[in-house]
Amino acid sequence: MNAESADAEIWRSLLDEVPASEDLTASQATLVRSLLETVGVLARRSTHTLDLKIADAALREMAEAFSIFGPYRAVPKVTMFGSARTQADDPVYVLARELAERLADDGWMVVTGAGPGIMQAGTEGAGRERSFGVNIKLPMEQGANPIIAEDSKLVEMHYFFTRKLILVKESDAYVILPGGFGTLDEAFELLTLLQTGKAQPAPVILVETPGDSYWHHWQDFIDSQAIAAGYVSREDADFYSVVSSVDEAMGVIEGFYRIYHSSRMVGDLMVLRLRATPTDEELDEINLRFADIVVEGRIRRIDPMPPEVSSDDHLELPRLAFHFNRLHFGRLRQLIDALNQIEGSVG
Repeated sequence: MNAESADAEIWRSLLDEVPASEDLTASQATLVRSLLETVGVLARRSTHTLDLKIADAALREMAEAFSIFGPYRAVPKVTMFGSARTQADDPVYVLARELAERLADDGWMVVTGAGPGIMQAGTEGAGRERSFGVNIKLPMEQGANPIIAEDSKLVEMHYFFTRKLILVKESDAYVILPGGFGTLDEAFELLTLLQTGKAQPAPVILVETPGDSYWHHWQDFIDSQAIAAGYVSREDADFYSVVSSVDEAMGVIEGFYRIYHSSRMVGDLMVLRLRATPTDEELDEINLRFADIVVEGRIRRIDPMPPEVSSDDHLELPRLAFHFNRLHFGRLRQLIDALNQIEGSVG
């Protein structure tokens, strides 16, 4: 047997072992096999050492983060972004701390980048028990702030891209306070993910202090340059809200989840899980307003679909489904906002 055949035999043996694990569902076993097959491809193609180091470190960082967040999957979370340079006596810092405290009091956990400034304000407000930190290792920069340092809910990361993945993936809402290039990068990347459907629908709240104009100037630029020139669709401005108080920020979050609960694609159907179901009249109105994003048929009530049943995916909730064109996610956000305005009926 030549070396190549021996390598292939080793990988086949590894793959054959995966379905035997009692800890994996059939779907999980399939995905683990796919991961191992990808590792096999890297091995058989004599991948460059640096490329292997990047792949190894990225996978290790994600695995650690998944393990840390896993026990808290059912708890709603808000990721808070903002400048690491904001001082503790700055009104923006105070507002961030008060908002995080209010969120924690209402049952949310707060996720930050674990550093100083706004990140520390978020951790202070939420308290260590209600906080996660996703820290980036940078040369000549201090580590995690003292509140979250050495906590079991702190994950340290080498790569910005794995850090960004976790900061977005694990949360149900996003609060962004004034900041520099890093904060603006996070804001634009988050909005891009929502615009392209690569992130689950969620509220994005741009917070400034009363009388400040940081986000209002930003919004003026988006309106007068990006939207006016057609680079951004007008409905995409509904992805975010500019507020200047804790009450306003909480109102946006609570309003987004008033009726809407969650969504997922099942085959070619967009399934929206709700806390109440629209009446016949409300559903007719919804269909009239949003026919432009329905490829065929109409928006209709459905029972949980087989893939949802197999994963026990919120089976108690009423559902709507439709053939979404998967292009106009700003309009999907407007549909969610419209559903949040219905009177509806429970069950």
